[in-house]
Amino acid sequence: MAGPQFFTPKSAKPSRSRRRFTVEQANKSLPLVRRIVADIVQSHAEAARLQQQFDRVAAREQKPIQQRLESVMHRLEDYVDELSEIGCELKDYQSGLIDFTGRHDGRDIYLCWKLGEERITHWHELDAGFAGRKPVSQLKQSE
Repeated sequence: MAGPQFFTPKSAKPSRSRRRFTVEQANKSLPLVRRIVADIVQSHAEAARLQQQFDRVAAREQKPIQQRLESVMHRLEDYVDELSEIGCELKDYQSGLIDFTGRHDGRDIYLCWKLGEERITHWHELDAGFAGRKPVSQLKQSE
């Protein structure tokens, strides 16, 4: 019997316009964001373990594992939705990488934060990704 294949839910797309943060606003949201992201990382790891367990057991033993996996996946989706409501985007489920939309020289950029960091210290262009991070001291924030 083919079972559910573990997948990572797509990040929820807000229906409202994109929220823009200053570094200060994004840093103020971090206590809540940090808790949600820690739950995401933990739930993602649990889902991966359950998927491995599901793949190793006989078909007759899969149903309870499948039910637990589905429950974890629903919980994971709820956490991602919470982040979307705050206005930030989850970029990596394993490391807890988050982007907040900000402004620099009149254009949108991402303020970049990763679970374990105390505050937002870097930003990058929308298409640059984590490898293109630059210090926030170089930002010229504007509306």
